[in-house]
Amino acid sequence: MSNPKYNINTRIVKVFHEDGNQASIPPIYQSTTFKADSIDSLSTNNYDYTRSGNPTRTTLQSHLASIINCKHTWVVNSGMACLDVILSAFLKPNDELIAGEDLYGGSDRLLHFFERKSNIKINHYDTTNLELMKSKITKDTKLILLESPTNPLINVVNVKEITSYAHKINPNCIVVFDNTMMTPLLMNPLELGVDIHYESATKYLNGHHDIMAGVLACNNDEIAKKLFFVINSTGSGLAPFDSWLLIRGLKTLSIRLEREQENCMKLANYLQNLNFKVRYTGLKSHPQYNLHFSQCKGPGAVLSFETGNIKLSELIIKNCKLFSTTVSFGSVSSLISLPLKMSHASIDPNVLKERNFPQDLIRLCVGIEDINDLINDLDNAIRLAKRELNAKL
Repeated sequence: MSNPKYNINTRIVKVFHEDGNQASIPPIYQSTTFKADSIDSLSTNNYDYTRSGNPTRTTLQSHLASIINCKHTWVVNSGMACLDVILSAFLKPNDELIAGEDLYGGSDRLLHFFERKSNIKINHYDTTNLELMKSKITKDTKLILLESPTNPLINVVNVKEITSYAHKINPNCIVVFDNTMMTPLLMNPLELGVDIHYESATKYLNGHHDIMAGVLACNNDEIAKKLFFVINSTGSGLAPFDSWLLIRGLKTLSIRLEREQENCMKLANYLQNLNFKVRYTGLKSHPQYNLHFSQCKGPGAVLSFETGNIKLSELIIKNCKLFSTTVSFGSVSSLISLPLKMSHASIDPNVLKERNFPQDLIRLCVGIEDINDLINDLDNAIRLAKRELNAKL
């Protein structure tokens, strides 16, 4: 377990690394192989082949362990690779898994690939309903996948209570938490009892949408060994140059997220004043406001809102100039999307209908631009969209 000497904002910036030339920043070891002095020394060398380990990746992993305040971290080539490693490491045919009804579309797609390929039993429930979850967790539940706030409905899950109950019913149950939306700055799932914390570092941790990466964190030695076995076997460890870029991107996480969160709060209030249904944990109107702040230090920088009309939503997105229409979030640039047709397009429409997924839902991922420009851009897009919609009626 890391015993941080400094507060997290300092730990994010301060990167400790070993380098014989006293470089101010960690160097890149852009090498696939490492030479041994002799055949006999192969077993004692720290590095031999970058698939198994690389000094730049080690520096990044140690840095992340300090930030997250955990014992073990591994970095892989995407957030989805994290989930793939977890499922491969801990599930076998006929094992039972519980996941939320509202979860990232890519996670849903991968889960059901494993369901078809490996005959894993996947059950989707409303993870925000604590009593329902308690009634569904059994001694046969091998893994639980949680995220909070959920993506994109921004619902809040009682992580500590679910995790505690799952471990009580089945001490071997692995509780996994996707912390991409909150980052270690706003939430530490391991402190709430979860077994594995993972994030898509493609998003906030790097922050510039120029690499793909994923982070796995845990405190249990056996869990860490099983994760590494899959990573090493499949070669999914993060490449040296991407590791170096992530080290660099991490240094500005605090200041980026501070501005993004501040902008998001102002946009949420602006949209709420227009009488849209806004889903954002920073608003006291959010039904789980208190629960969220009992386990998180801030609301984050992603919100969703409903317009009441899917055509209106499409026109708003079309008319935005500053908000780029794209999937993903966590960039310094503001993004806008219609989850139904973008991040959640891979989910069966009948399943979305059963889950009452709002077709008109717009997701905003707020960046660091000037807030007045963002509000003006959105305001102009809404006015033009309403005008176009009325003209077609």
